[in-house]
Amino acid sequence: MRRWWPLPGGGGVPVGGEVVFTADFASSSQWVAGRTWAYPGGGPENPGDNKLDHLVEDPAYSRGGVFRATRREDGKWDAGLLTTEGSEQGFMVRAGDVLEARVKLPTEMGAWPAIWTWRDGGQEIDAFEYHPDNPDLLELSNRVRGGQRYYRDPAIEPGGWVDLLVELGARSVVWWINGRRVYADYRGVGRRWQAYLIVNLSVCAGRYHPAPDPAVSEMSYEVERLTVRRG
Repeated sequence: MRRWWPLPGGGGVPVGGEVVFTADFASSSQWVAGRTWAYPGGGPENPGDNKLDHLVEDPAYSRGGVFRATRREDGKWDAGLLTTEGSEQGFMVRAGDVLEARVKLPTEMGAWPAIWTWRDGGQEIDAFEYHPDNPDLLELSNRVRGGQRYYRDPAIEPGGWVDLLVELGARSVVWWINGRRVYADYRGVGRRWQAYLIVNLSVCAGRYHPAPDPAVSEMSYEVERLTVRRG
């Protein structure tokens, strides 16, 4: 049975089921830091995706829920990433799950935050991606069966808070932003779909979005909460 789940600041989204995952970014049993098979060889770098990232295990870059990146002398950026893949718990989201998150967007040009899924070379759903050069836009993508929306809203801005909810339906993935239903792809993920979670801050290399200004040496974004419901 579906009910309305209130969001901070008013409004709400329809969800149901029980919470099966509550992110504790400090937990080494939930999350692995600094490596992912979504990057060639498990990382630490992914230049083919036009990223300057050099993933690090340092807990200061991810374990507090603030995902950071700092400039290196070689021009790359030490960057924080957490994934459930390879962790003791090995949690995976499944078809029918509802992912909820509250994030604070970065302000620095070149920052590329995301919450997404991955397994066995694909199974990617992007709950969101953001680039401050498009200050009022979130990228919402189903890369499993195709489907994408560039969602604009004046409430989306560098340094602003955003409430996300993604219904990972077998027949349609549906995105809610700040309590508003903004996109349904009517493609879904299929009944047997499952994938690991990834939360990270990448750094753009300049091909698709501007690279960081030479004067900038640090950037960050915050994930205040991340939960998954199932039922």
